[in-house]
Amino acid sequence: MHSIQANNYLVHFNVKGYEQLNLHLIENKYSNIFIIVDNNTNELCLPYFLPFLETDLTIEIIEFEAGEHNKNIETCVQIWNVLTELGADRKTLIINLGGGVVTDLGGFVASTFKRGIDFIHIPTTLLAMVDASVGGKNGVDLGNLKNQIGVINVPKMVLIDTQYLETVPQNEMRSGLAEMLKHGLIYDKLYWQQFLDLKSVDFADFDSLIYRSVEIKNEIVTQDPTEKNIRKSLNFGHTLGHAIESYFLENENKKTLLHGEAIAVGMILESYISWSNKLITQDDYKEIKSCLKSIYDTIIFDEKDIDPILDLLIHDKKNEYGSIQFALIEGIGKIKINQSVENELILKAFQDYKS
Repeated sequence: MHSIQANNYLVHFNVKGYEQLNLHLIENKYSNIFIIVDNNTNELCLPYFLPFLETDLTIEIIEFEAGEHNKNIETCVQIWNVLTELGADRKTLIINLGGGVVTDLGGFVASTFKRGIDFIHIPTTLLAMVDASVGGKNGVDLGNLKNQIGVINVPKMVLIDTQYLETVPQNEMRSGLAEMLKHGLIYDKLYWQQFLDLKSVDFADFDSLIYRSVEIKNEIVTQDPTEKNIRKSLNFGHTLGHAIESYFLENENKKTLLHGEAIAVGMILESYISWSNKLITQDDYKEIKSCLKSIYDTIIFDEKDIDPILDLLIHDKKNEYGSIQFALIEGIGKIKINQSVENELILKAFQDYKS
């Protein structure tokens, strides 16, 4: 597969990626390398990765505990301290080897340490490959609020090796699949239609589906790197999805949802809103709802859950002047950004989701 040109960096795939990584090390004369991992990728992915690394530089491993609840400024402070204690400088390279939590947090750590040092993303989950590692967004959560603190700063390269997916549980694969489905809904109807019957999907050629998903995200981000316009389309399903994810994250009586599980709910709800606003047909909505519910378990919402979820919407990063802004689909494969939605319609969407 050909490398994909992004904004000031390349996304490489499989074996070619390691060749480009080693060439990059030679050309840039780094002082040392720090590899950031969580405890899962330290055990399952690092032993596979290290033999590909051809360098005499000192390599240090920084591990933190896996999980969204550790994607916070406290973890960053711990890593900044370790970097300082072990002699990281302006010519240090950070390699983030892991899923979306590792790439988001590791990119933020690198972007802020000594006002910014080079970093490379090597995503190891489907979600990180098709979404988190591409586009230059790096950051951490503020309490239960998703990605409230962060920067837009691109890596030196992204290296996608689908062999890492052999270490990923099925529920995590489904979580990543949600972002691929989103890419089809907002940008490419033919791509969306490939997933309508998962039994017919050729998973032997899953690399090509991942490649197309990365292409779609990159094409959008390249047009609008700092999310002033069309990049907002990538937030389809995320306005309500992030609020749901945050609510379930903070509520000890709820089972924490994976990112893609929450976004799948968000896409159903926001598709209902799109239909109610006559942006898609009823058949489109039924197709979307049926497809997503066939892949993801229905999440149970009690009446007392809805108001706190709505309260969390005010923290959505797309909001402007106190107004909640949605990205809604305008026909499958097209998007309409900066859409205001009344709470009454959101409540109807939740009611319909339950049916």
